[in-house]
Formats: sequence, structure tokens, C-alpha cells
Amino acid sequence: MATLHTRHTARLMLSPAVIMLLAWMLIPLGMTLYFSLLRYNLLMPGTETFDGLENYVYFVTDPAFGAAIVNTLLLVGGTLLITVVGGTFLAILLDQPFFGQGIVRLLTISPFFIMPTVSALVWKNMLMHPANGIFAWVATSLGFQPIDWLADAPLFSIILIVSWGWLPFATLIILTALQSLDSEQKEAAEMDGAGPVSIFVFITLPHLSRALTVVVLIETIFLLSVFAEILVTTNGGPGTASTNLTFLVFAQALLNYDAGAAAAGGIIAVILANIVAVFLIRMIGKNLEA
Repeated sequence: MATLHTRHTARLMLSPAVIMLLAWMLIPLGMTLYFSLLRYNLLMPGTETFDGLENYVYFVTDPAFGAAIVNTLLLVGGTLLITVVGGTFLAILLDQPFFGQGIVRLLTISPFFIMPTVSALVWKNMLMHPANGIFAWVATSLGFQPIDWLADAPLFSIILIVSWGWLPFATLIILTALQSLDSEQKEAAEMDGAGPVSIFVFITLPHLSRALTVVVLIETIFLLSVFAEILVTTNGGPGTASTNLTFLVFAQALLNYDAGAAAAGGIIAVILANIVAVFLIRMIGKNLEA
């Protein structure tokens, strides 16, 4: 009886937070769903008419939609590849004892705390600028022609910028898992004649599998909505070369002033993100059960 009373009390105390969280999520989602069914132009307020599913058909048949989906997948996949591989490599290096280890670790994770707009501006104006950037200076010093990164390789440039911001997160998670590895296993393997590569493949990598799964799950959810780096550097161009799904929704809303199509695009983006999230959550669940 006392246990039942305790449960009811706990639920009663949690209910305000749960209700507020549901309202915080469901009200904006409901409004977005409502506007996605309207023909709603921001330049002509008061002339809204019910349009059914026409906004969804218009958004999906937009010539930029296919390019946006491909760019989104390439952005997520490329960033995950760089951060997972680079994070594992950096974590192994930082796990070794050396002088100034604490300072190096702090400098390694510091990019994660820089705002995306600030990091994008730094990369755009100080590193990738075709005339005054550091990359252009290095290329000129070596006798090569400088590359206009944001014009010639816009999507790859954005992948580099985003990866630079997320690499510290991956490194930190993997380093934490790496430090929990029992050193006796490695010592025993070394005594049996195993080399560094064999130890990494058969001992270190399986131990890091859960940490790597967590990194992939969290990064994927956030990378599906990359926006600031694109807006600051390429503005989705040239053409649609660096337009992802999030930027396409922004373009429909605030460049074409079509709130209905933008809302439909937002609902489609939410559905796709949830499909990816469910798949990754199931994957991480199987990994944690193993």
C-alpha cells in the first residue's frame, strides 16, 4: 500500500514537467502540421486557403528536393566517417602518457564549445578564403594554384567545417571508453606475441563498439539538421550543390515566403529524422544487449 502511494506521489510530482514537455513539443508540431495543409504566403497574410496535401506534393516534386536528400546523406555520412575515424585516432594518441597531456586534451575538445556560426566564419574568412586564407597561402607557398573551396567543393568544405566542430565530441566519448579498457588484457595479448594492430582489431575495437554506437547515434540526430554552417558559408549554393533538407525548408519559408510548403517540408524532415532515430536506437539497443 505504501509502495502504491509512493508511486502515485512520484507521478503527481512529475506530471507538471511531463505536461510542459508535451506542450513544448506537441503544440509547435501541431501548428506546423496545420500550416502544412494551407496555401499560406507570408507576403499575403489573411488570404490562407485549405490546400490539403498539395504542399507535400509540391515540396517532394521540387527539383531541389532530390539534391537536398542526397546532400543531407552525404553530409551526415562524410562527417561521421571523419569524426569516428579521426576521433578514434586522437583518443588513442591522447590516451598515451606525455608531457602536457591535460593541456593538449583541453585544446582538443575546445572546438566543440565554439558556436557553429563563429566556426563557419573563421573557416570561411581565415582558412578557406581563395585570396587571403591560410590554405591559399600554403598552396601559393608550395607553388600550387589556390583553391576556392566554397565555390569548387562546397559540400566537402561544409563537411570539413562540421567535422571540425564534432570531432572533439567523438574524441571525448571514445577516450572515456578507452580509459576503461583493462590494461591486463593488452599485456596478456602482448605476452602471447600479438602486435599493435592485432591488439587494436581484436581487443580495443570491440571494447569501443558501444562508445562508437553512441557517437553515431547522437551525431546523426544533430547532423540531420545542420543549417548555420551552410547559411554562413555557401547559402546553399552554388545552385543546390550544398543545399540540405533543413536549408531547403528555410529557403521555402524565408526566401520564397511559402510557409505552407516550408511547413510540409518540416513535417517530412521530422518523419525522416524519426525513421533514422528509430533505426539507430534499435541498433544501439542490440549493441548494448550484446
